[in-house]
Amino acid sequence: MAMQTSSPDGRSGIDIREITEDDLPGWDRAVNAGFLRSGGQDGTEFRRAFFEPGRSLGAYDGDRCVGTFRSFATELTVPGGAVVRADAISNVTVTATHRRRGLLRRMMARDLEAAVGRGDAVAILVAAEYGIYGRYGFGPATRCGGLEIDLARAGGLRAVPGEGAGRIDLATPEEVRTLGPALFERYRRTRPGAIERRETFWRLRTGDLRHPGSDWKEPFTALHRDAAGDVTGMVTYTVTDDWDGKRPDCTLVVRDHVALDRAAAAALWRFVLSVDWVRRVEVRDLAPDDPLPLLLEDPRAARSTATSGDFLWLRVLDVPAAFGARTYGAPGRVVMEVSDPHGWAAGRWALETAADGTGICTRTADPADLALGVAALSSLHLGGETVPRLAAAGLVEELVPGAAARADLTLRTPFRPWCPDIF
Repeated sequence: MAMQTSSPDGRSGIDIREITEDDLPGWDRAVNAGFLRSGGQDGTEFRRAFFEPGRSLGAYDGDRCVGTFRSFATELTVPGGAVVRADAISNVTVTATHRRRGLLRRMMARDLEAAVGRGDAVAILVAAEYGIYGRYGFGPATRCGGLEIDLARAGGLRAVPGEGAGRIDLATPEEVRTLGPALFERYRRTRPGAIERRETFWRLRTGDLRHPGSDWKEPFTALHRDAAGDVTGMVTYTVTDDWDGKRPDCTLVVRDHVALDRAAAAALWRFVLSVDWVRRVEVRDLAPDDPLPLLLEDPRAARSTATSGDFLWLRVLDVPAAFGARTYGAPGRVVMEVSDPHGWAAGRWALETAADGTGICTRTADPADLALGVAALSSLHLGGETVPRLAAAGLVEELVPGAAARADLTLRTPFRPWCPDIF
């Protein structure tokens, strides 16, 4: 059955419909109002760069847009390096004058139904508030966190095997737009939790596309090349212009970092820790278990910043596709009874994994080992959460003694997932 292009609500008088390019000026104003940005410049042309017919919704009270919702297709890397189709959700707002009328519920339901119809395995988003998205089956699946490194205490980096075989050069924005996409395509296949970077990402990062009213300043980007001349790493950073009298007291802020191997990563970290005038290095976001602190002569020189917390939220839509794509840490079998008010993931599922790390997830009538909601199931999918921890919090019920620990050995990953990009 074809989906209707609009869905009026007789009770509230609010119409939910797909927007057209002609709707972008009012839709942009509603996005700004929803994110409490007032007095901004017209962002119509900026929004046009991201517009895809059929993927943006607006809630309309008469002619006024009072709610916004956008999604786009992407690939999400899962443990083992495979990718699944994902419905990436962004620009979700409801104007303060129209809260508590079910607008988000209606827009979310419409988008997720369309995602299921397309065959997307999961939906993903970055939650501004913790308490909103669990009701729609989303669970926190990755974490983010920053580091601040005191260079006087750090003592530099220890030697890393193979590090001296390459070279580092500063790149122009044009070079970044040319070389960055291919590098990241290789990198994202090695990082569970990573998604694609579209052309608009590279335009934003290099100043070719700017949000109205932004204070964008061209950053430095350094590329690492291996002995064969291939680009194997990249770091993008800015440096503050701070002085203590006649003494430099600058902070280097790392805004993006990608490396295909540990030698390239170490070389780039050594580079940013040795820039003249810099007294501190602030890494805005780093994988939760990145070894950077352990590369320092004194790991205590690196301290976590206040930006640490949950980041990517995930919602399983197709259980066999989502869990059949990833690899696993141990052979075994666990049966999960999953509750899902929307029905897409509901049922009893047998996850069977082999010694080679492959696995399948199929419906079964066998007795369940664990009972959990779809949000908890979604938090476990990438390996960023543990079954015993969720069980201790009352989010997973252990029906068979020892099942939580047994399932955790299966779902565990060598490194925790990380999504380097907000969207």
